[in-house]
Amino acid sequence: MGEIVGAGLLAHVPTIVLPEADRLELNEGKEITLVTGLRELRRDVFEGDAANEYDTVVVLDSHWATTVEFVVTAQQRRAGLFTSEELPRGMCRMPYDFPGDPELAYNIEKFADRHGTWITAIEDEYLPIYYATINLWKFLGEGLPDKRWVTIGVCQTGDMEDHLRLGRALADGIAATPGRRVLLIASGALSHTFWPLRELRDHEASDPVHIFTPEAREADYKRIAWFKEGRHDKVLDTMDEFWKFKPEAKFFHYLMMAGALGEQACVAKARQYGEYENSIGTGQVHLWFDRPADGWTGTGLPAASTPRTPHSRI
Repeated sequence: MGEIVGAGLLAHVPTIVLPEADRLELNEGKEITLVTGLRELRRDVFEGDAANEYDTVVVLDSHWATTVEFVVTAQQRRAGLFTSEELPRGMCRMPYDFPGDPELAYNIEKFADRHGTWITAIEDEYLPIYYATINLWKFLGEGLPDKRWVTIGVCQTGDMEDHLRLGRALADGIAATPGRRVLLIASGALSHTFWPLRELRDHEASDPVHIFTPEAREADYKRIAWFKEGRHDKVLDTMDEFWKFKPEAKFFHYLMMAGALGEQACVAKARQYGEYENSIGTGQVHLWFDRPADGWTGTGLPAASTPRTPHSRI
């Protein structure tokens, strides 16, 4: 039986993979703590003795938006050069090479019906990859060649319930995969409104004073505090309020993770790595949730009762 052994809500902003000199120039001569935080997280969780605790990382990627179903990567291996269509000047021909986990991907797919959703495992070697996965792999996976990495995209036609259902299926798929010890990464931001182009270069420093509005900043701080208290219930119960501040991908990356960890019943407390920082108006933070001593309370939820229609033919 497989298990989830840790989970994180992590920032993937392009700034973290810029050369150090460029980072310092953008941030008033100081290193951004999103970089130092990831380095510390790698030491604590992803390498050394801690590396024996997991074999697979599943990234819930806020940049990969599907339309008629959730998609799970199922390649034996993913390797190549990545250039971002969004920011090719800063993320250009970045090499990546890591094993995938087809067995896990297809097991996740098997639980779509049980949870009233649509999931397809895709092994196409030409399937695009996005920097919400690549940037975190560069910090947390590069140089650890035996660790498998799998990505699941958000679904742009889905809502909160759809993404919670994906998380439930993910938890069941992991449990159905013998011996798997999995880390989940919800890769994405908190509040997510950019400064307009003619203004944004005045707001590139990491100081939270540059978050797009004070109200968005306070909404982020409130949720960070709840995460540190283990109050996932408060985060989930106030999503209508948080959506006013346009969290990245409607916070679907976190909602998928929450669905896998027990939703309102989850009481895992966050450890913060680095500071809460700005990225041209958006709120960024690294939060890590260790598995509670009594497990992820509330997982193994009953199957959804809503019937599914067949897959779209698109």
